[in-house]
Amino acid sequence: MSTIPERDSIPIVAPTPTPFDHNDKPDLQLLEENISRWVGTGLSGFVIGSYGGEEFHLSQTEKTEIIKTVSQAHQGQKFVIAGIDTLSPTVASMQAEEYAKVGADMVRVRIPKIPDKHGSDSVVDYFEMVARNSPVPVIPIHQPKLSMDVDATPEEIGEITDLEGIYAYIISLNFRWESRLPSLINPQVQLWTCNGSLLMPGAMIGAEGACLFFANWAPDLCRKVISLVKSGNFNEAQIIQESLVPADYIGMSKGVAALKSGLNLLGYKATKPRKPTPELSKEEVKELKHAFQQAGIL
Repeated sequence: MSTIPERDSIPIVAPTPTPFDHNDKPDLQLLEENISRWVGTGLSGFVIGSYGGEEFHLSQTEKTEIIKTVSQAHQGQKFVIAGIDTLSPTVASMQAEEYAKVGADMVRVRIPKIPDKHGSDSVVDYFEMVARNSPVPVIPIHQPKLSMDVDATPEEIGEITDLEGIYAYIISLNFRWESRLPSLINPQVQLWTCNGSLLMPGAMIGAEGACLFFANWAPDLCRKVISLVKSGNFNEAQIIQESLVPADYIGMSKGVAALKSGLNLLGYKATKPRKPTPELSKEEVKELKHAFQQAGIL
């Protein structure tokens, strides 16, 4: 059994990185070891097949096998969200069914940029089909290829959250635009923020949870920021938020290489990015370690 959190909890999930062996193949044994360690932390669940897991460097077969491995490794103590990114609602529906069969508890689906706004199908139609066909709850994520771009209107996202089977909505980095959403989304659908540096700003506009790779490093700190904002302790939340920014900035700048280096510093076996992504240099690792010390992570 999975442990999908109650609607009034503060779920903190993270894109789970994939360790690779010396032949640049997914190392499932190391992945199991990492999951066993995360089970003992405040992390709510694992997001598989996302940027942090090097989704564009993995085959479809590898993604499915990784979801299966993680689903078995957490032994019902957490939950698994499988990532989907496709323009085709038919393919998205097929992937949702495939991932659910191997243990995914939910699917996180990127809002697609529909090429022809004057066509018969809209982004709402896309999610209507996916939500109808998915055997597990759906979490739309607004993650445009260009950070300040928009792939759906606030009204369309509001309609999407009214569909049956939608569990949460993950906002984009465009906070000026996203601040319109809390008044439009279904109150039964959770609002999640998306970035370590944006935990407090996200909570200030109503975020009740978060999906961010910083949570691989320090899930309890992430939850604490949101909890403090929800309880009105803004000064304390601000102190923690400021301490996280240096490490998160390195992560934002260096991506998966920083994510994995940080986990290696913390004792996980994250190995290195899949080729051709380079590792951090020794000087960059030293800088990240210092940022971890500032945040109280090390």
